[in-house]
Amino acid sequence: MYIHIDHVSKEYKQNDRVIKALKDVSLTIERREFICLLGSSGCGKTTLLNLLAGFEAPSSGRIVIDGTEVKRPSPKYVTIFQNYSLLPWRTVQKNVELGLEAKRLPKKEIHDISSRYLNLVGLENFSKAHPYQLSGGMQQRVAIACALAVDPDIIFMDEPFGALDAFTRTKMQDEIFNIQRGQQKTIVFVTHDIEEAVFLSDRIVIMTPNPGKIKKIIPVNLGDHRSRTNVDFQSIRHRVFAEFEVTENDTTEYYI
Repeated sequence: MYIHIDHVSKEYKQNDRVIKALKDVSLTIERREFICLLGSSGCGKTTLLNLLAGFEAPSSGRIVIDGTEVKRPSPKYVTIFQNYSLLPWRTVQKNVELGLEAKRLPKKEIHDISSRYLNLVGLENFSKAHPYQLSGGMQQRVAIACALAVDPDIIFMDEPFGALDAFTRTKMQDEIFNIQRGQQKTIVFVTHDIEEAVFLSDRIVIMTPNPGKIKKIIPVNLGDHRSRTNVDFQSIRHRVFAEFEVTENDTTEYYI
């Protein structure tokens, strides 16, 4: 196992109340897996991601990554949020170079690496633009280039496409799926979109609230060439809907 979540619980104190965000969560994740944490608001999926990233500590239990217990954030893994987290005063290329500057690499190497990843996400022609000049989807591609440029072992993604329109979201799903397969990164991806989870993941971890816990883990054996319209995709999608007791004719646009 590469990531081991061992009987993790998380509680928060709010005035005189104790809020149980997670209860007795256990999960193992293998190297180079794409895992989607899927569930409705309040099921603890973002809390679990924050614990994995080292932003918070469990109330009980422990998380071990590659043999080391997680106590704090590490440069070996990065987190991509929904709000892009780009610096508005830096150009696209300078944003991608930021993490590399912290490594004190030679300037030419920094430029070459950032250029390579801008090319990978299809933004080589926008290197001198500023974030405000880009669409939401393009800004998210810059954030992905920033993450990949520092060559992390793991990428944590917290609903990174949630603010995008449906068409751009579909394109971004295609891009991150292809990048993950090509770069062989381990990705833990938070979403509340059933179809997104089926398209992207090797396994879907379904979470339920009050308190947050794992209800079911569903393997997604669709291979590396995926179609949202084929029979196997629809079969897994139907199975996930069934876990939430939602009908496929519901008007929620596949969200829960």
